[in-house]
Amino acid sequence: MSFPTTWYSQTSVPRAARPALNSHEHCDVCIIGAGIAGLTAALELSQRGKRVIILDAQHVAWGASGRNGGVVSPGWAQGSGAIRKKLGLEHARTLFQMSAEGVEIVRRNITELALSGCAPSAGTIRVKRYDDRAGVKAHIDTMRRDFGYELNFLDTPQVRERAHTLRYFQGVEDPNALHFHPLNYCLGLALAIEAAGGRIFEQSKMLAWHREGADKIVTTAQGSVRCQDLVFCAGGYGGPELQKLSRAYLPIATYVVLTEHLGDAIKTVLDSGAAFSDDRRASDYYRVVEGDRLLWGGRITTRNEQDEQTLAAMLKADMVAVYPQLANVNIELAWSGLMGYSTNKMPNLGLLEPGVWACTSFGGHGLNTGSIGGRVIAEAVCGESARHERFKPYLLDWNGGPFGRVAANAIYQSLKVMDFVQERLRG
Repeated sequence: MSFPTTWYSQTSVPRAARPALNSHEHCDVCIIGAGIAGLTAALELSQRGKRVIILDAQHVAWGASGRNGGVVSPGWAQGSGAIRKKLGLEHARTLFQMSAEGVEIVRRNITELALSGCAPSAGTIRVKRYDDRAGVKAHIDTMRRDFGYELNFLDTPQVRERAHTLRYFQGVEDPNALHFHPLNYCLGLALAIEAAGGRIFEQSKMLAWHREGADKIVTTAQGSVRCQDLVFCAGGYGGPELQKLSRAYLPIATYVVLTEHLGDAIKTVLDSGAAFSDDRRASDYYRVVEGDRLLWGGRITTRNEQDEQTLAAMLKADMVAVYPQLANVNIELAWSGLMGYSTNKMPNLGLLEPGVWACTSFGGHGLNTGSIGGRVIAEAVCGESARHERFKPYLLDWNGGPFGRVAANAIYQSLKVMDFVQERLRG
C-alpha cells in the first residue's frame, strides 16, 4: 500500500527503500510495528547490543506515528488526576515523570542523532473555552506541588494576545513541550537503527506466531523470524494476529487538515510559535507550519471517515467556530489516522507471557509515551529494570468486544454534549 498523502509525507526527507521479508531469519528481538514505539524500542535494544528485526505491515511510520498533530508533551492519554485516583499519588507521580522522560527522549534523539527535517519548535498552550481562572491556577499549583512540574499561567488577555479569538479564556503554557515533524523523526530513527545493526522489513505483515521451546517463530507471507523475545508495537492498524492483545484496545480514528498559505493573514489568527489545544474532552489541536499555514486536528470516531472533502468540511467548521476570520480560507489537504486506544486510556505495556511483550495503545498521546514505552520494554528485555510493572494495573483490559466501538462512540458523543453545556453555562 502506498504512503498516505499528508503534509508530512509531502515534506518528508527521502524514504529509504526497504525489502519485504522473503527469508528465514534469526535475531534476539523481533518487533512488530515500525511506529514510534517500535522504532524507539529497536534503537534502545540495538544500542544495548541486541540483534533486532522490525516487521511492519506497511512502511516505517505509515500509521499514526507519521500522520499526527506532531505535539510532544508530558502526560498520558488518561489524565493525571484519574491516574492518581486509581493508583495513588506516588505511583501517579512516577508515571508522570516517565511521560516527561519520553519528551526528553525525543528531544535528545533529534540532537544526538542529528535527525534531519524534524523542525522542533518549543512550547504548547492549552486553553479554556470558558472562564475558569481559579481552576487553571489550581491545576498549575497541583502539577508543581504534587508532580514537580512547572507550568506557566496565562490570563485571558495573554491568551488572546497569542490566539485572536473570543472563544478562549485562561491557558496553561508548557515551555518544555515541543512540536515537530513526526514522520521525519521516525524515518531518522529507522536509519539510526540500521546503522546500529538492526534490520527493518516493510510490507511484511505478521500473519501468526508460535513457540518452539523458548524461541518464538513469527511468520509472514514469504518468510519467518526466530527470536528470543517478541514485542508487539502495532497500534490502530493491528488486527487479530495480535491475539489477546487485539482485544485490549480499539482502533479510533482522528483527523487532520492543512490550510492554504495564509501569508500575513496568519497574524490575524495566531501570534505565537506554540502548539495550541483546548482542554475539552474532545479537543481541537493545531499549530502553524511553514510559517503561515495551519495544521489543524481534532475529533475522534470509531468509524474511519476517509473522504477528503467530508473531512475538510468537518474540520473547517470546527476551525471557523473558533476563528470566524478563517471562513474563506481553503483547505488543501485532509487525512485521517487510526490510533490504538484502550478503554482505560493507558497503554498496554508489559509482559504478556514469558518473552512476549506489549508496547502499544498509547491513544492520542503517543509521541512521548510511545518513546518512553519503547525504552521501558528495552530495559525489561535486557533485565535492566522492572519499570514495566508500573503499568500492570492497566494491562489487557477488555475492549468490549463487538460492543466496544458502539460504547466508545456513545461516550464521545456524550462528552461533546458535556463540553457544549459547560461552555454555555460558564463561557
